[in-house]
Amino acid sequence: MLDIYHFSYGWITPVLAYFMSVTGCLLGLQCAARGRNATEGRVGWLIGAAVAIGGTGIWVMHFIAMLGFTIRGADIRYDIPLTLFSAITAMVVVGIGLFMVNKPQPTLRSLLSGGVITGLGVGTMHYTGMYAMRSSAIVRYDPAIVTLSMVIAVVASVVALWFTLRVKGFLATVGAALIMGVAVCGMHYTGMAAMHAHSGHQIAPASGADAMELLAPLIGVSSIVTMLVLISVSLTEIENEEALPRMWLTSRHRPRPRPAEPLPPVAPPVQHEYRTEELSYDGAGAWPRRVVD
Repeated sequence: MLDIYHFSYGWITPVLAYFMSVTGCLLGLQCAARGRNATEGRVGWLIGAAVAIGGTGIWVMHFIAMLGFTIRGADIRYDIPLTLFSAITAMVVVGIGLFMVNKPQPTLRSLLSGGVITGLGVGTMHYTGMYAMRSSAIVRYDPAIVTLSMVIAVVASVVALWFTLRVKGFLATVGAALIMGVAVCGMHYTGMAAMHAHSGHQIAPASGADAMELLAPLIGVSSIVTMLVLISVSLTEIENEEALPRMWLTSRHRPRPRPAEPLPPVAPPVQHEYRTEELSYDGAGAWPRRVVD
């Protein structure tokens, strides 16, 4: 069995990975809060939240951590299409979860369903990124630890989606982003702990890009863009801040609007009969009356 190092550059890569995960999650939570309260542009804000959380908070964190990953005596290169596919996967599954739960009347069922889909997607992103790694060593995974990492991904996704619904205020958003960063990093390093490398007769990979050649430019550009967007979004206040929507168990438990009570029947108009009187003089000083209908 070959020695695997996850911190080849010391604590620089894990600390930087955590910082970028928190930054992406913070931006995503702020975008989700604006989408939650927006009357127009809701879809755009949720897409922005998916890109921030899935792209920077998860994918960028993953590959910053991978910069410090080495296998003694083995070369490592990355398949470019698969690496980019893993980034798209992360953003898409986070977007699916956000659109499932961010409704005027969210339900617990939609939260759990969205969390499971997002968590499994994040796990798929992680292991797709690992599969994109080409090495002369033979890589195997411990099924039990892989399962544990997937469970962590699902639980973290449910918590993250819940935060997008319930967090209100900047300090609370920062605290939620710090917790989400711990969950994302925990899932990553748990998945990496499942890896074992063995020497074999495989030749060194001839195709693919070196970690610094591929990952450094992608991570650098996405990090700069994320920081600029975060500053821009943080400087704008949320308009029409409303009370957080109540979460219901299922859609059947939502209160339905009461039907309008019928108005009391209107009585038909009363038709009055008018009687007229004619007066006639009989010449004897009397005016007899004759009633005419």
